[in-house]
Amino acid sequence: MASFKLNIATKEGKCYKTEVKDQHAAPLIGLNIGEKIEGSKLGLEGYELQLTGGMDYCGFPMRSGILGQRKKISIYKSTGFRGALKGIKRRKTVCGHKVNEKISAINLKVLKEGTKKLADMFGKKQEEGKAEEKTAKKEEAKAEEKQKEAKKEEPKKEAHTVKQEEKKEAKPQAEEKKEEKK
Repeated sequence: MASFKLNIATKEGKCYKTEVKDQHAAPLIGLNIGEKIEGSKLGLEGYELQLTGGMDYCGFPMRSGILGQRKKISIYKSTGFRGALKGIKRRKTVCGHKVNEKISAINLKVLKEGTKKLADMFGKKQEEGKAEEKTAKKEEAKAEEKQKEAKKEEPKKEAHTVKQEEKKEAKPQAEEKKEEKK
């Protein structure tokens, strides 16, 4: 069956990510951009969500008003094209407005909130995971820096000692040459 990554935006400007498969993904298939869906179908009791867009498995964005799965269209600055100079038009590939099996990510916005907050359902787990990842990355970076510094210092010490030895050897040879000239 299908699986989708959901990006759920709240009115406060926060976004929560989750993945739905099989039973929870089935009610999304066939929806159009702008349609509303009950949160209970997705496992979010008491919520009402609106489908605002998405993208397919190749990264092409969904665009309202496009029939079919994928189409090349000429567009000005809007969904699917960031735009360049004023009046520039480009031919871009976009997906249709209907959710199908080839869609990988779906964007939703919250219209009505339920009794539980999304931060309680998704936020803490994600924030804890991110915090743990950040600390682990910082520790790894510090360890790598220490190793690099140790490697840099070792060759410098060796090079310094080699130069001193060469100077010591060079002095007696220079003195021998002076004596030979006399």
